[in-house]
Amino acid sequence: MMIPTKEAMQQCWDGRFPLRLFQILQSSSVSIAGLGGLGSHIAVMLARSGIGKLHLVDFDCVDMSNLNRQAYDIGHIGQQKTEALSQILFKINPYIEIVTDTLRVTAENAPKLFSASSIVCEAFDQPEQKAMLVNTLLEKCPHTTIVSGNGMAGYGSANTIQTKKFHERLYICGDQKTDIQWGIGLMAPRVCVCAGHQANQVISILLEGANEEIDK
Repeated sequence: MMIPTKEAMQQCWDGRFPLRLFQILQSSSVSIAGLGGLGSHIAVMLARSGIGKLHLVDFDCVDMSNLNRQAYDIGHIGQQKTEALSQILFKINPYIEIVTDTLRVTAENAPKLFSASSIVCEAFDQPEQKAMLVNTLLEKCPHTTIVSGNGMAGYGSANTIQTKKFHERLYICGDQKTDIQWGIGLMAPRVCVCAGHQANQVISILLEGANEEIDK
């Protein structure tokens, strides 16, 4: 397989973004906590958008139950999600910088893991994990903005999935009500829509004010 040069790939991006926007994205770093249905697709979208560095955090391995809604394929079964997702991202952009932590995030280690992160995407499965990370980062990491996912289960209207700002440093994407416990399952379309909202909000935060600079 022939790998394009970094310059050739940058020229392709240059044709789709104003140069100043591309430079901002290339110099940006984003952390993703949880690499399942939300996190794996967020990472793919951000890599395709030109983000220069991704910090991937998850303790789990890929299994067959993940394939209905996550970015992995059969060849990744049994691999650590940090390793499998890194492989996927390097195939999209071989020049992206990836840092991985293969461990379970807790209230004790979260501040150290994410204290240097300006943006963290919360992409856990369980409500208690979500609440733990959001509350810990808001309390212990004053320079970190959190983009969280909450409510994307089932197969109902995707139009109920929205992005809302709940705090100066917290955005929540989803319908904020549907849950897998309702017995409606997790399916790729609504999960991916929510992941798209999270990735889009990350890019919006990073590029805030950039258009004004370009116009000057």
